[in-house]
Amino acid sequence: MVETLNELLSNGNLIEIKKRIEKMKEELAYFEADQPEILNMDANGQTFEVKGKYLISELEQILETRSIERTKYYIQRLVKGLSEVKTSKINDINLNRWKEYEDIFTDSLWILKKRDHSGAHSAGYWGNFIPQIPNQLLRRYTKKGEWVLDPFLGSGTTLIECNRLGRNGIGIELQEEVALLARNNLEKDRNLLQKPVRTEVIIGDSTTFSFAEALKKTGVNTVQFLIMHPPYWDIIKFSDDKRDLSNAETTDQFLTSFGKIVDHTYPFLDKGRYLAVVIGDKYARGEWIPLGFYTMQEILKRNYSLKSIIVKNFEETKGKMNQKELWRYRALVGGFYIFKHEYIFLFKKK
Repeated sequence: MVETLNELLSNGNLIEIKKRIEKMKEELAYFEADQPEILNMDANGQTFEVKGKYLISELEQILETRSIERTKYYIQRLVKGLSEVKTSKINDINLNRWKEYEDIFTDSLWILKKRDHSGAHSAGYWGNFIPQIPNQLLRRYTKKGEWVLDPFLGSGTTLIECNRLGRNGIGIELQEEVALLARNNLEKDRNLLQKPVRTEVIIGDSTTFSFAEALKKTGVNTVQFLIMHPPYWDIIKFSDDKRDLSNAETTDQFLTSFGKIVDHTYPFLDKGRYLAVVIGDKYARGEWIPLGFYTMQEILKRNYSLKSIIVKNFEETKGKMNQKELWRYRALVGGFYIFKHEYIFLFKKK
């Protein structure tokens, strides 16, 4: 295909060029637009994947041109996309084919209708975030083979996504029984996928944990991405352990404990790399408590810069399941609005 496209660049007849392009498009017609197949292509000694939908879209754009100059411009762009890989320092996205990544979000509002239940992913553990969150973040802010650290592992969602995407991961979980659940989930998913990555589930308190020792055991000194999904204070009580942030007696105590985790993990994130925090607000005694923004300010006291605030919807939580009418009545009586969102705060280490 690349050879044919290069030949067309030396052709001065627009009609002939478009006939050849139309023929290429017909040869790719078996790729359905809503279910794009993947082609394995070789160029410059490298093998990489190309979506059939992307190829058809690029050929159609060439066919819509009206001048020989614009036609050749798009042909040159397609040749570059098929023969050169251009990535940034923080991910594997090929910027020469940026149109191919339609499923990667770049807007600050995420509307997700339902969670990914594939493989070991499950909503059975209260408070775990939907898998699409770490999936999106890992694809945007890590490369294959890099290391990810999650100090609030829970049932293992982050590490499952690490396993699927070819990233290495370390997860710290305070509760032994939950850590066991995470290991079982990860093992179940690993057996299905068999990705050549390392994932470690460690039982520990992230406010006092020796991250240096944990990393040393894996043979690395730093990680390339941090992701935190702490309790939304006491909205869900995860245990009776006083070290559990869901048992903090006050907002200040919650933020102090969270701040310790930010301090303890900071030295182990590479400079210029990213920290994502997923958290929501809460409502108590007739007052909206902006816990998310308090948490954001706590991180900004450290040497991080704020890159984005993402708002993600959620339709129904376990705590409000089958109680829509009750909560609507409470909102009307109490003069408040029902929570339908949470935040993803994205920070960059200076």
